[in-house]
Amino acid sequence: MVTTATIPTLKQKYRDEVFAVMQREFGYANVMQVPTLTKVGINIGLGEALTNGRAVESAVADLQAITGQRPIVNRARKAISNFKLREGNPIGVSMTLRGDRMWEFMDRLMNMALPRVRDFRGVPANAFDGRGNYALGLAEQIIFPEISFDQVERVRGMQVNVVTTARTDEEGKRLLELLGMPFVKS
Repeated sequence: MVTTATIPTLKQKYRDEVFAVMQREFGYANVMQVPTLTKVGINIGLGEALTNGRAVESAVADLQAITGQRPIVNRARKAISNFKLREGNPIGVSMTLRGDRMWEFMDRLMNMALPRVRDFRGVPANAFDGRGNYALGLAEQIIFPEISFDQVERVRGMQVNVVTTARTDEEGKRLLELLGMPFVKS
């Protein structure tokens, strides 16, 4: 018995619409030149983990609920006395999403989570790194529908880094625009 896996909605949109538009607008000679999403990195810094032992567990549970994948715990490599930090202390959690999980996360981020931000006018369009990759800082994890406000121990922010195969910021921005990223209207 062969089962066919369902293709994420955003990935199907990329294949059906975005791919052709990008190829036409930028005049790519080869189909392999058309930019696509490679991976999405998500990071939560936990400065309070030094005083609150449950902070790491709570952040891991939140990220796991949002993405469906278990994050890794980042530990301090050096001791820094000014920050009361010892080598080996947990200081954050992070993960990298690829494949269908990446497409599903981006779809939920752009279509469900970002519109739930209070007074949302769009994400900044100037957060590209010069090579077509985009960095987005989120102030609250509770914008994701998977997180129940009643069960949140503390509101935490997170960093989302979208890595593309685009060579320039212009290509990367156009790719994300066509996928549905709500950039601020200038």
